[in-house]
Amino acid sequence: MAEVVLRDRFERAGLGDVVVVDSTGVSGEEDGNPIDHRAQVVLRAAGYDVPRRRARQVTAVDLASHDLVLAMTASHARALRRIGHDEPALAERVRMYRSFDPAAPTGVPEHELDVDDPWYGDQVGFETTLAEVEAAADGVVEHVRRALRAAQEGGSTGRAGGPPD
Repeated sequence: MAEVVLRDRFERAGLGDVVVVDSTGVSGEEDGNPIDHRAQVVLRAAGYDVPRRRARQVTAVDLASHDLVLAMTASHARALRRIGHDEPALAERVRMYRSFDPAAPTGVPEHELDVDDPWYGDQVGFETTLAEVEAAADGVVEHVRRALRAAQEGGSTGRAGGPPD
């Protein structure tokens, strides 16, 4: 869901051709599966185009090649850091997705910034998750815009990547 929303927001911000948004999972249990049908329903009802795609598991190579890695939950963040062999440079790039929501609490433990996991619930859970994803999306776009501007001013081409599931 975050990939769909972020791609939409980057397109609207004029950065769709500059920023790569890629979604992966920390486990392989959904590897190869399409986007959950409940997520598709909620996304379409909110006006998003839903691509055909298959889930895939994140790798250390993925982590090394992205400038920003967005974790949906604290357990995802820990798993991402482990997959990245606890490299200090990666630790700086792993951010909690909801940390970009201006209404989210600050200075709290990572687990208090978890995006609700709707998997075992009903359709309403997916609506809640979409609302949380949308609330942080503009903050992610602004963060990336600033990083790209800083990279241009510093003479680097810069690249920005996106969220694991």
